[in-house]
Amino acid sequence: MNHTDMLAVAFAEAQAGFDEGGVPVGAALFDADGNLLGRGRNRRVQDNDPSIHGETDAFRKAGRQTNYRDKFLVTTLAPCWYCSGLIRQFNIGTVVVGESVNFEGHLNWLKDAGVKVVEMNDADCISLMQRFIQHSPQIWFEDIGECDCV
Repeated sequence: MNHTDMLAVAFAEAQAGFDEGGVPVGAALFDADGNLLGRGRNRRVQDNDPSIHGETDAFRKAGRQTNYRDKFLVTTLAPCWYCSGLIRQFNIGTVVVGESVNFEGHLNWLKDAGVKVVEMNDADCISLMQRFIQHSPQIWFEDIGECDCV
């Protein structure tokens, strides 16, 4: 399975999240042979749980692995600090990023730690997130920790 095919799995999750009224970030965890281990999406809004980001959802659904160095975490959007911390904590070897236009994430921090980062600059990922930000700016800024809506 190539990076484009892997990203398609994550994008389907992002689209499902968008359709549910949530933050459209999807993710999937694959093993070294390209086998899907887990897939998920940001469900902060749907489940009223701030800890369910796309990456954490896919990670949890993959179940316990003895080693993550040879795994591929594929996400439609550059990871936030929370998800970047997960990647570093478990030494996930490769992160495939659909886009970092709408949110730059912390890709250099991951690269500095030896994580291989593949940026896809995918037009569909960019467009879906742009539509969400335009439609739901308050939820977006809450999601990235920049909400001043107190």
